[in-house]
Amino acid sequence: MSGEEAAAAPAPAEQTPPAEQQAAGGGDAPPAESQYRALVLSGFGGYEKVKVQVRRGEPSPRPGELAVRVRACGLNFADLLARQGLYERLPPPPVSPGMECAGTVLALGEGVTDRQVGDKVMVLARAGLWQEVVTVPANQTYLMPDGMSFEEAAAFLVNYITAYMILFDFGNLRPNQSILIHMAAGGVGTAAIQLCKTVENVTIFGTASASKHDSLRESGVTHPIDYRSMDYVEEVRKISPKGVDVVLDPLGGSDTSKAFNLLKPMGKLITYGVANLLTGQKKNLMAMAKTWWNQFSINALQLLHLNKAVCGYHLGYMDEEFELIGGVVAKLVSLYNQGKIKPKIDSVWPFEQVADAMRQMQEKKNVGKVILVPELPKEEPKKEEN
Repeated sequence: MSGEEAAAAPAPAEQTPPAEQQAAGGGDAPPAESQYRALVLSGFGGYEKVKVQVRRGEPSPRPGELAVRVRACGLNFADLLARQGLYERLPPPPVSPGMECAGTVLALGEGVTDRQVGDKVMVLARAGLWQEVVTVPANQTYLMPDGMSFEEAAAFLVNYITAYMILFDFGNLRPNQSILIHMAAGGVGTAAIQLCKTVENVTIFGTASASKHDSLRESGVTHPIDYRSMDYVEEVRKISPKGVDVVLDPLGGSDTSKAFNLLKPMGKLITYGVANLLTGQKKNLMAMAKTWWNQFSINALQLLHLNKAVCGYHLGYMDEEFELIGGVVAKLVSLYNQGKIKPKIDSVWPFEQVADAMRQMQEKKNVGKVILVPELPKEEPKKEEN
């Protein structure tokens, strides 16, 4: 699973004990450095379960850690699952969610030599990053490329690491191949489309609601498909009767079986999520039962006869794979610096509007990444014309 449908990577950012939290509804910045705001999940359920709280104390990095002033946070599909209690990598509530953020280094813990105060960094963690200040292990941070905004940096790690690894490490995407990308207008989908464009002559099928098709065509999708009004399997076969070489499956349930059957010989299915579990604000037991009942299953002998591959991906379970993830990030930063990839930001929401931000993603209104910020930048007053 990915951050869009599942997890982000390493251990949770350090949490402030619940006893040190105070409820707060205001949107003003903390009056002193001894207080900072955090978004906290109080229990599993609807949008109202995530609220702004004020935390006392000033986080201090331990050996090997950094303190980071957070400027922007990424909202991922896994955060929506976590709110409903459907994501096993989230610590129990009350907890601050958040798997990726970007900001500036405030302080260094003992032994940290490869970062400096003032460095702009991207951060990856299992949870805990929807706060104004976080302390994290230094090896879970990555220097931001020159010219990258904090909003772009908060949209970079989870989606692009996921897209890169499922496309190239598992999918082995090559020139002249074809691919089906579900949820093509979302964070991972947008990243995958951009990465597909770095390979020559790839035919991209992308599912999304009809209102997003013009945007998908502009981004490089060869054949957008409206999954709400069409059978996407039939639409793919009309154009490519033999099917496709690669299917990216963030849906789960019966859609995984459809994906496997759409593969050409030597084709690869990469499953990385269970978005079909999410049907409303709260946990839907019927949807869970239906998804698991229809879950795809195959044995090794069947795979041998069919000449197909099935891969499973979950970034959240690569907690200790720092070298592997670091190598992928280095490749992605190089592609960013070459202008070949660039995060697409759908919308930016202040912490106080986290419910609206979650609704934007859960109702699949977004095209690109949904971003949370501690507070929106203040607009400069307009000069009066003479």
